[in-house]
Amino acid sequence: MIYDAECWPAKRKHTNKIYVAKMRMLRWMCGYTRKDRMRNEYIRKKVGVAPIEDKLRKSRLRWFRHLNRRPIEAPIRKIELLNFAHIQRGRRRPKKT
Repeated sequence: MIYDAECWPAKRKHTNKIYVAKMRMLRWMCGYTRKDRMRNEYIRKKVGVAPIEDKLRKSRLRWFRHLNRRPIEAPIRKIELLNFAHIQRGRRRPKKT
């Protein structure tokens, strides 16, 4: 579910959807249903799984370290040095493409 998560900006909405799906899978693994009213912390501790926010942060930091190991002449590193302060967007909505 979090494949390539280091490349897309994870919003709160995305994180919540992943969290809900993950908890559903963990409940299914343990044999619990929502009617059993088991707390998420208890299920996560029983299975031994870290919270999804930690996993997303870890993958983003791994990608950042990968980029920093590249030489300064690499195109991806040249983007870091660009200054976008002089670029302004229009006041209207973007045109449909």
